[in-house]
Amino acid sequence: MAEIINGILIPFVGTALGAACVFFLKGTLKDTLRKAFNGFAAGVMVAASFFSLLLPSIEQSESLGAFCFFPAVLGLLAGFGFLLLLDIVIPPITEGCGASNRPSMLFLAVTLHNIPEGMAVGVVLAGLAAENPQITSASALALALGIAFQNFPEGAIISLPLRAQGKGRFKAFLWGALSGAAEPVAAVCTLLLAGLVVPLIPYFLSFAAGAMFYVVAEELLKENSHIGTAFFALGISLMTVISCAL
Repeated sequence: MAEIINGILIPFVGTALGAACVFFLKGTLKDTLRKAFNGFAAGVMVAASFFSLLLPSIEQSESLGAFCFFPAVLGLLAGFGFLLLLDIVIPPITEGCGASNRPSMLFLAVTLHNIPEGMAVGVVLAGLAAENPQITSASALALALGIAFQNFPEGAIISLPLRAQGKGRFKAFLWGALSGAAEPVAAVCTLLLAGLVVPLIPYFLSFAAGAMFYVVAEELLKENSHIGTAFFALGISLMTVISCAL
């Protein structure tokens, strides 16, 4: 039970810690720091998605023989396509809105993009609760930590612009932290549907991986630089160490 509670709460804590930057920083994140955060978060998400989502999906489909790749590929494309559809449906956060509405659009975009990440945690925890041999408490913890690292800058990009617009520090922090509330809600909902999820875990795992790969490609590496690339490698390296050590 402790592993499940930790897995649900750790990603939200990452968002809250990022939102807490409003108490220590003035204005928005510096461009260099933002690129470093994005690159690091991208590396973390790629490694976490592979070790905790995609690889277990393939391992659990070994009974399909030569077609063991099918659930992983199908789920991966579905997850990627789902996030692509969200980006088509939701107005781009930098277009069609004035400066006063931009934090609200950011909040909406971040909140919606957090839903598949919460589902990813819920799927892994459902497999853990069902004693799936390919899913361990260590892999669940590694995924939760990886998403928490990725959530840190998301909390900051919500709270800091709100503070710059004149909102109180606590109110800006609260909105930044609340942008991550969708993750534990999605995780709990997925757990409550565990009876339906468990038979389809390979597909759900790869779906979550595809969604997170989309976030990396479309959101985090959009403005890549040497700094972002260096921290991208650092993020992958850190999550590789964590995944192997746990």
